[in-house]
Amino acid sequence: MKTFEELGVEPDIIKGITECGFEMPLPVQEEVIPLLLSEETDVLALAQTGTGKTAAFGLPVIQQTDISLHSPQTLIISPTRELCMQITDDLKDYSKYIPGLKILAVYGGSSIEAQIKALQQGVHIIVATPGRLIDLIDRKVVKASKVKRIILDEADEMLNMGFSESVDRILEHLPKNIQSLLFSATMPPEIARISEKYMNNPVKITIGNKNTGVENIRHFCYTVQAKDKYLALKRIVDYYPEIYGIVFCRTRRDTQEIADKLMADGYNAESLHGDLSQAQRDTVMQKFRIKNIRILVATDVAARGIDVNNLSHVINYSLPDDKDAYTHRSGRTGRVGKAGISVVIINLREKSQVRMIEKATGISFIQAKVPNGKEVCEKQLYHLIDRIEKVDIEHEEIEPYLPSVYRKLEWLDKEELIKRLVSVEFNRFLLYYKNTHDINVYEDKNSRQPSGELLDKMKKGKSGGDEFITQKGYAKMFINIGRTDGLYPNVLIEMLRKESGGIKLKIGKIELFKNFCLFELETSQIGIVTDAFKDMFLGNRKVVVKVDEDRPAKNFDNGRDNRRKR
Repeated sequence: MKTFEELGVEPDIIKGITECGFEMPLPVQEEVIPLLLSEETDVLALAQTGTGKTAAFGLPVIQQTDISLHSPQTLIISPTRELCMQITDDLKDYSKYIPGLKILAVYGGSSIEAQIKALQQGVHIIVATPGRLIDLIDRKVVKASKVKRIILDEADEMLNMGFSESVDRILEHLPKNIQSLLFSATMPPEIARISEKYMNNPVKITIGNKNTGVENIRHFCYTVQAKDKYLALKRIVDYYPEIYGIVFCRTRRDTQEIADKLMADGYNAESLHGDLSQAQRDTVMQKFRIKNIRILVATDVAARGIDVNNLSHVINYSLPDDKDAYTHRSGRTGRVGKAGISVVIINLREKSQVRMIEKATGISFIQAKVPNGKEVCEKQLYHLIDRIEKVDIEHEEIEPYLPSVYRKLEWLDKEELIKRLVSVEFNRFLLYYKNTHDINVYEDKNSRQPSGELLDKMKKGKSGGDEFITQKGYAKMFINIGRTDGLYPNVLIEMLRKESGGIKLKIGKIELFKNFCLFELETSQIGIVTDAFKDMFLGNRKVVVKVDEDRPAKNFDNGRDNRRKR
């Protein structure tokens, strides 16, 4: 592997990229940089998102810019405002020690007058979205005849978003002898058309196998019933305490609904979709980039152009429409040589779609099981212990408070102190995952767990509605409070405990509905709970807690369906 110096990059640029964390060139950079520095050839590069393309074309562009000329020499076209801003920020970081170099981002949704003013003051490199660039060309603010180089980044995404005519218009305005660079993750027919029409014998570079995912991404497939997808999502998120990722949904409605559920359940999540204003999208993305948001729930359209490094996970809550979309989604993790995980959560009917993706891309999905409650709790516990073990202690700042703390806790021995310390953060996981059931769906008929269809039949009552499958020794309880009242599992558990005089109640599964809730309670504690709620009111409404006898519950234990005797 060569160094940046050996590729021909100048010392002042190396100084800038070193401060950005660059150590050695990535494969796409090693291929493209010396080619662009040595000759003015057209380049058609196929490389996945996040493989280092910006630096691959950006470093030669910076190095070859004549700062003495005050008109635009390079046009960089990107599909979205977000990516446009990201490329601009990256180029400015790379050229930190190149005095006088001016780089400007121009895009819709922002003042065109301010952008025109900046252009009139002199700009060397323009990073633009197609629509705004055409507007500036039409206004004769950008003189296309003087441009020496054009770069189309994320070209396949650009065309997928309907910018084909805009790209044609831009390219037709440019000089015939202009250098053209096209970067794309995939090679659809439209890209081939542009290459043939506007490029002059381009050098073709392919990094990795065409239409395949990045090699350092592991692909997991979890199969559950459709109604259990959100439960599966929660367990997967909980199983990875340091998760920093994107959850993809098909529609705007689903995106907002899943984000709302995650936030209500205490997760650091927000949504990104087309119903948000540009200002709202910018705010969400800024919070996501600095990790104030750990889980971004997004549609494909809204996520286009998101360029965020260090994503640990991409989760496909809804499967994409085609293989290229999956490639784009999964390619957002595992960037810059780091490992990443791409997850699909499916039901049995979606198995064929997964096989199609495997066949078309060469990806091999690992058929994984959604973690059970014990596995999640173990993972969270060890994570907490690691945090405690590795925390940096600010000795001087904390020292004045310690004598009071010691006096407060001196009655506790070491073991009891550790238990209480761990419980402060860990109790919610223990309570939530207590007695949770296996939600995986198995195709193997000999499996311990019934398959989805069989399990559905076991859950159907006479009325055709879903029923609880209670564990042995527990009863199905009803309370006339639900989500509209602000009820969530942790709220219910705390309310039951408080109203029952602080007794440690044995509560199992909880299912929330709009106006009521069902939960498991050990049969020996039924009287305690019902008596505690005899005279309780929520506003003007009497709170009712009772054994739910509207539909007889079933006990499911060790794979057998045993009707509870009355």
